[in-house]
Order: sequence, then C-alpha cells, then structure tokens
Amino acid sequence: MRTFLATSAIALGLTACAGQTPAPAQPAATPAPAAAAAPKAPQCWNGDAGKFMDVGVVTKISGVEVTCEKTSDGKNAQWMGKKH
Repeated sequence: MRTFLATSAIALGLTACAGQTPAPAQPAATPAPAAAAAPKAPQCWNGDAGKFMDVGVVTKISGVEVTCEKTSDGKNAQWMGKKH
C-alpha cells in the first residue's frame, strides 16, 4: 500500500511539472567591462612577502637580491639573480 501511495505521489508530481508553462526567457547578460577582458601582466611570486610582484621589481628573497623579469615568450615572469 505504501509503495502504491509513493508511486502515485511521484506520478502526480511529474504530471504537475509537465503541465506548467515554460519560464520566460532570461534577458541577455550585460557584457563584461573591457578591463576584465585584458590579459593580466606577468608577475613573480614572492614567498617571503606572500604576494605577487610586478615585472621590474628588485627585492631580496632569502637574502639574495633578485629582479622580476619577463620570460622570453613574454607570457610569464621569473626571478633572476644579478648577472656578473
């Protein structure tokens, strides 16, 4: 008897959903600002400071003076030590 009631309740619920009119179309989303679409400039992670640093920044990491420089492809950056 319980399974019959549960089955009837499910069937009734499905019928009620099928008989509803479709929801109105959602309005188009506003376009993202142009600044958000621009690719982010490469940066270097400074673990001592716990943050990213911009290209060109000179700092000391673990006592060694380094500079954040772009890689050859220009898409990334890495810490480079002083060149002798």
